[in-house]
Amino acid sequence: MEHQVATIETVAETLILPLFEGVNKPPNRALIGLSRSAQSQARGAIASEDFDGKSSKTISLWDSECKVILLGMGKSEDLKENSARDAGAKIVASLGKTHGKNLTVRFTSGWKVNQMVAFAEGMMLRDYKFDKYMSKEEDNDDDDAPYNVTFQASARHQERLTAGCDRAAAITTGVHIARDLGNEPANKLYPMEYATRAQAFAKGKGNLSVTVLDWDDLQENNMGGLVNVGKGSEHKPCMVIWELNAKAKDGPCPIIIGKGITFDTGGISLKPGAAMDEMKFDMHGSATVFGLLVALHGVGHKGHMMGISCMAENTPSSTAYRPGDVIDTYSGKTVEVLNTDAEGRLVLADGLWKAGEFNPEYIIDLATLTGACVVALGHEASGLWSNDDDLLERVRKVASDSGELAWPMPLLPAFEKQVTGSKIADVKNLGDRYGGSNSAAAFLKQFVPEQGEDDDKKQYPWAHIDIAGTGWGTSTNATVAHGATGVHVRTLVRLINNE
Repeated sequence: MEHQVATIETVAETLILPLFEGVNKPPNRALIGLSRSAQSQARGAIASEDFDGKSSKTISLWDSECKVILLGMGKSEDLKENSARDAGAKIVASLGKTHGKNLTVRFTSGWKVNQMVAFAEGMMLRDYKFDKYMSKEEDNDDDDAPYNVTFQASARHQERLTAGCDRAAAITTGVHIARDLGNEPANKLYPMEYATRAQAFAKGKGNLSVTVLDWDDLQENNMGGLVNVGKGSEHKPCMVIWELNAKAKDGPCPIIIGKGITFDTGGISLKPGAAMDEMKFDMHGSATVFGLLVALHGVGHKGHMMGISCMAENTPSSTAYRPGDVIDTYSGKTVEVLNTDAEGRLVLADGLWKAGEFNPEYIIDLATLTGACVVALGHEASGLWSNDDDLLERVRKVASDSGELAWPMPLLPAFEKQVTGSKIADVKNLGDRYGGSNSAAAFLKQFVPEQGEDDDKKQYPWAHIDIAGTGWGTSTNATVAHGATGVHVRTLVRLINNE
């Protein structure tokens, strides 16, 4: 979506006029630029009982020069940013070919700048599709053109609205790139292809670097989690290490880690065939890391931060790891493998331990980790676990503010006891049958590095976000039509910027 901000003057092909409940006549300057017939229609519709301004209520008016959509926003005092964002997304979803690609959104009385920006962000987020592998006909060029939207408001709001919309556009670019990566089929996006794309994005950006640990590097460093999960595939695993603003190092920095299983068959513990095609989404944690770096670079983030993407493809073959194997990890701890479909936690084990080498302020991992999390929370919220109450609350709040719920879940000693109960290794990669998302988080906790020495040792603040239910398939998410969601790019931008 292309956008600009302007004062209330002219209108484009379609005018979108969001109005609050209780309005029975056009606000001041609301109809400027419309023809007399369009103004008459709009006045009549606003005054009628057919339009009461209640949330999501719309009326579409037709005029030969400009179409008008009246959009109800509910009571002005009740409007939250999340509701404004959803309203912007839903209006884009409702547009048809007849509305054209040139839109004017006119904010009149009752609107605050943060609400305007949220509405604009919702429109930007929804204006997405993944159709790169579909054949195109020449006469469909207009359909593929981006929307060109002018957001109009009074002169006193211009500076803040412009800055807010520009920032929203930069973050939306990161979200859309995360969606692109999640939607890519596994024959097009495999571990080293992800690394190649990361290097291509970083090229020429002086404040962003990408280091790739390839197959040989992983073996040399004894990163057995990645090595074993990925060794059954012809597409070998890798670790991608991102660093933004290295010159700004002045202490600990945030480190964000993503699970990047570009396709998950389950390995020797083969998954059922139904919906296995969706396992291309199993790299969405690393897709979010990529999108986050794009977003932070786009908004001009000045602080030092790092990302780690743990990339592998989990397939069965004569070289694949097996149930019953005991594998080494980068931490030095050994893992008894009970199920090769519990692979995401193994690659993250190496990534978590690697993060301890970079003086983290806190560590957050994102992973499409467990079906049990979807059973618990559906597609409405990500699961959230942490060893630090302050970090947990910060993540919970910024996720809520972003409209990307992260629901606190229990990290109880009983779950840790389950995964440390192996008879032949330090840890086992499955807990008991029940509470599977909790025992998965407890497994990851065993690989969170420590700071300090001797009796003063304690783990770095760490949070685990299970996005198995929110990375795709979220039919109630207004900002997404289908496929990968780009979830928590916006959450983490807020967190890292201390918003």
